Amino acid sequence: FLSLLAISSCREPQKDTAGGNTLGAETSPYLQQHATNPVHWKPWDESIFEKAEAQDKLVLISIGYSSCHWCHVMEEETFENDSVAAYMNENYISVKVDREERPDVDQVYMTAVQLMTGSGGWPLNVIVLPNGKPIYGGTYHTRERWLRVLNEVQERYESDPQGLSDYADRVAQGIQEVNLIPESEEEPEQNPRAVEEAVGLWESRWDVQWGGNAGVQKFMLPCDLSFLMTYSHLSGDQKSRDHVKTTLDRMAHGGIFDQIGGGFFRYSTDTRWHIPHFEKMLYDNAQLLSIYSKGYQLFSDQEYKEVAERILKFLIRDMKAPDGGFYAALDADSEGEEGKFYRWTSEELQNVVGSEYELFSAYYGIVPEMAWESGFFVPYRRTSDADFAKSQKLEPTRLEHLKRIWQNQLLQKRSERVFPGIDDKIITSWNALLVIGLADAFDAFGDASYLDEAQGLYAFLKKHSYDGGNLRHSFKPGDTRSQGFLEDYAYLARAAFRLYQVTSDPLYLTDAQSLLDEIQTRYSEGNSSLYRYRENPGLVAKIIKTDDGVMPSPNTVVAGLLFELGHFYYRPEYLEKSRDMVGALSDRFFQMPENYAGWGQLLLQQQHPYFEVAIAGPRALEMRAQMARPFHPDVLLVATQTPTDLPLFESRFDPETTRIFVCQDHTCRLPVNTVDEALVQLQSTPSFIFP
Repeated sequence: FLSLLAISSCREPQKDTAGGNTLGAETSPYLQQHATNPVHWKPWDESIFEKAEAQDKLVLISIGYSSCHWCHVMEEETFENDSVAAYMNENYISVKVDREERPDVDQVYMTAVQLMTGSGGWPLNVIVLPNGKPIYGGTYHTRERWLRVLNEVQERYESDPQGLSDYADRVAQGIQEVNLIPESEEEPEQNPRAVEEAVGLWESRWDVQWGGNAGVQKFMLPCDLSFLMTYSHLSGDQKSRDHVKTTLDRMAHGGIFDQIGGGFFRYSTDTRWHIPHFEKMLYDNAQLLSIYSKGYQLFSDQEYKEVAERILKFLIRDMKAPDGGFYAALDADSEGEEGKFYRWTSEELQNVVGSEYELFSAYYGIVPEMAWESGFFVPYRRTSDADFAKSQKLEPTRLEHLKRIWQNQLLQKRSERVFPGIDDKIITSWNALLVIGLADAFDAFGDASYLDEAQGLYAFLKKHSYDGGNLRHSFKPGDTRSQGFLEDYAYLARAAFRLYQVTSDPLYLTDAQSLLDEIQTRYSEGNSSLYRYRENPGLVAKIIKTDDGVMPSPNTVVAGLLFELGHFYYRPEYLEKSRDMVGALSDRFFQMPENYAGWGQLLLQQQHPYFEVAIAGPRALEMRAQMARPFHPDVLLVATQTPTDLPLFESRFDPETTRIFVCQDHTCRLPVNTVDEALVQLQSTPSFIFP
């Protein structure tokens, strides 16, 4: 709703007084990629604006990340060009930002570009006044358009500085308004059918054939899938259940899942999940490990267990650092071409697979109508293993055997290619998501290897990223940055509490509480029930991130942790704070549930009967593991094998026997001695919102 009028004219260039390209000392792979550009890039530092004021220069902020395909394209076409660089160096202070290192900067200026243009993406290129307020923004530009924009904006700055200043003030105000969540003085109305109506509204935007939301491109949205699994389970709604199943199946069968090496790519460029954008991100795969683990609990589909196993195998093989911790991303490109590492010709496949090629090509869709760009193929399954085996009159065990052979053959052949670039930052929040995913997988499958990996990763994060209450956002040897953000504290606190749940180790519980205390101290925002994104508001507007996109809003995660710890500790003030946070966002969920699905899930948990299940005794962990196998989004499940004075376990430990206490609103039924009896107690409570 804001626009910038461009004026074109000529001018006398100024001398560059800011020095050369200084990115060489940075540890970010993305910044290192630009360290040899002729553009005199500077790393992000808020003192840049003081220099801009002193020199009366505009600041050009270019934001991207190492695995971003169009970032590479614009670099090659534009930022490596000497003429473009000379113009930028003479007229602008140019700043390069790795959005994964500085998500706060990205969030502010992405909001600005979305306000100015109606859309956003990366590379994100913003021109700002010396006070940091934006006056122009866009994404990828051709070289010619980029030069035209630079010239026009500079001329406007010289000819009408007051007009630009007024415009920048309006943009900054718009950013602030986006981050303003009105606080209601009244208790939010408890309409039992409101969630059902929101899902009905959302349903019109589902792609019922291919899963996910309708659109030319398909993004995997774990928050959406988690909500719909919870909603369908609690309500018994068959449509939402079917839609989740379709989505999980189509994603697992599609080219968006690396059928050869495991793990998911970033998004699909088509409606069928066939041709991906080939970058691989840790935060996607961490959350999808959770989703397919929960999908296995809900649907008992063996293929989901295989997907989870292959996600972890891929992560350990390709993204785990030698000393622990997991890298941020793998590039989409190798040897300058998108997807070159992953694509195949039919001749290559036939040479590798040999005599079983006809069956292989039927299984993986290597047929002319599935070809992509110049005859290349991306392996893609068009049906389930059970249906394929039946259609080919194959024993399922025979198909499993062949799949392992094919995958090993093609992995070996692929290993001879040039591997995509690795963004080797170890981002705290993303790794914390993986700890949560591993804990969820342990609950679903009972495989101790998931728990071992989770505990090892958590120990790595504590050693390298957590020091005396201060949490780093990312770790890399030689990187001196120490600023963490709300998402780092929120996700790691959630990870600590999940590890406490599955291990009963009180050290994890202490960490969860300590991190929550840090959140309260560092990120509380005045009279708001919500938390700001960064400790020092700074920038041109404060950020209060609330939408659940490709990652859950950190505010959603904090509200969920308060809800769980409120039930665990019997702390009504935590439960009230969680309700206030959900109440502040409930209207947004009802209007656009797919963008606020995490809040919808919390709303369900707050409205539906919610259980605290405490298992105490010498076999508590064993029995907890059994009870965790089914899908229970309405249960807080904890255990102890030693005496403790924690409220849920107080006076309930007996060294001679293990008992299960099923409680609700701090009132417990008579203890039982078997998991089956406890499950009966859970199932015998009627729903309050879904008759």
